Amino acid sequence: MYIAITRQQMGDNYQGSCGDFVRYLEKENEGKAPEDQEQFFDQTENNIDAERVIADIDANTAKLSKRDPKFYSIMVSPSQAELNHIGNDPEKLKQYTRELMKTYATSFYRDKEVTVKDVLYFAKLERERTYSERDKAVKENQPIANKILDLQHQIRAIREGREHGDMAKLQEKINVLETEAPHKQNGKRIVIGMAKEGHQSHIHIIVSRKDVTNSHSLSPGSKFRTSETTLNGEKVKQGFDRDKFYRAAEKTFDKQFGYRRNFVETYHARNLLDKDPKRFFAALLGLPATEKQAARQLLFKAGVKVQGIPTNKVQLAYKAMMRLKKGIGKAMESGSIGI
Repeated sequence: MYIAITRQQMGDNYQGSCGDFVRYLEKENEGKAPEDQEQFFDQTENNIDAERVIADIDANTAKLSKRDPKFYSIMVSPSQAELNHIGNDPEKLKQYTRELMKTYATSFYRDKEVTVKDVLYFAKLERERTYSERDKAVKENQPIANKILDLQHQIRAIREGREHGDMAKLQEKINVLETEAPHKQNGKRIVIGMAKEGHQSHIHIIVSRKDVTNSHSLSPGSKFRTSETTLNGEKVKQGFDRDKFYRAAEKTFDKQFGYRRNFVETYHARNLLDKDPKRFFAALLGLPATEKQAARQLLFKAGVKVQGIPTNKVQLAYKAMMRLKKGIGKAMESGSIGI
């Protein structure tokens, strides 16, 4: 389960209203009949239209300054294994989102307990994901893409009479390069904007910075987990525990759907890899044989060279370990392993 919390972008695109962001999330509805479109939902309602989302979030900004984020976005991206486990069922993803937002609420540190009823949010299911410049396949295809682009420019120049040459031979070179691309999908070179195959369902959540009464701030962007400050002469609690939220997110999924999570899929493993890679690989080596094999398969599917994974403590050499750390880290960041 890959989850990312992002504050409202305060540049030209998303300053003030959430309208631009909401309209961006409507991209999969373009060209579809109304009955086929995916609408927003919240904790109790389905089929909420985009205009209501914009109106409710934009109206819930009392006492926020011009430069304060008015909302946060939460992206919830289950792994292929998790989606397969629930049959890529959109209703189950919506059920999970509603349970997830309960854990989001309880992750705030406040004098009064925060519940999901205090949180103003809207969520939307998307079924497709496209390749971006951050994807490993796109990056490793880029040298081929650059050569193809140069040849296409030459063909265009010949066609427009600015240069002389054999366009057919240049096109043959392009065809050869297409076959040499290291990453393909359905026989075609993977490029930016290409839809990813397989189950790609994920959830986008827009959550207001203020609570439903528009009187209290609920910012998941707080740099504190638990802290106390003095406000108007009184001590008040503040903070948001992201670690608690991320750990609870995967436990909620596992309990709700009976999912058996492998070590390399856990938030704990991600933390170990970041902070103490030697302990990460030691823990990997210490797994029971069946779980270790399952871990190797997950890593292999994520593009990590499994033959490089140490099979004993002697092989935990620093250089090899750090090289593996980099590869596994990229797989985790992309959501391939699902953390």
